Amino acid sequence: MSADILLRSGAKKMGITLSDMQTQQLLDYLQLLLKWNKTYNLSAIRTLDEGVKKHLLDSLSIVEFVDGSPLLDVGSGAGLPGIVISIMRPEIAVSVLDSAGKKCRFMQFAKTQLGLKNLSVLNGRVEELQSEQCFAQISARAFAKVDKILKLTKHLLCDNGSYLLMKGANIEKEQLPADAKKHQLFVAGVAEDRFLIKIGRQK
Repeated sequence: MSADILLRSGAKKMGITLSDMQTQQLLDYLQLLLKWNKTYNLSAIRTLDEGVKKHLLDSLSIVEFVDGSPLLDVGSGAGLPGIVISIMRPEIAVSVLDSAGKKCRFMQFAKTQLGLKNLSVLNGRVEELQSEQCFAQISARAFAKVDKILKLTKHLLCDNGSYLLMKGANIEKEQLPADAKKHQLFVAGVAEDRFLIKIGRQK
């Protein structure tokens, strides 16, 4: 099965319809990631099929939870889920943040190649980030434990903002605040449990 069909059929099973442009941008992004990966070791995933399932479809699984407000994706690595959200929601200002220079160089290259005008790439540590604006949404995929994320990013979340945190089967080991809402995600082609934890701003 071609990567194009795998992506489209997987997204369809998840209730997501991709335009031709979105499909092309997502696959172009994945091709860039695999190409850079040979030199810079940005991801453990090495094949197109695995990348479609564990990077693209996994990131697509949270798009329905994203509203129209500015979003900060912390510990983005190679841009997951931030770049996928940026492709899917071009009307939203998306900022991707990572402390590793090589990962930010890749994300900047991907932004240019894919023409993502709504994407900003920030290089630095999240606890040191000083932003003139707060973010109504903060996402994270493989960054840190929930309590640590809340502590490190508190100064960046708007008063009425919320966290969109992606977690796997180890969710039971997390210390979650009382208002945390846990959503089980369906990712086509991925057997492992995937969850989204939505949390409001903590006092």
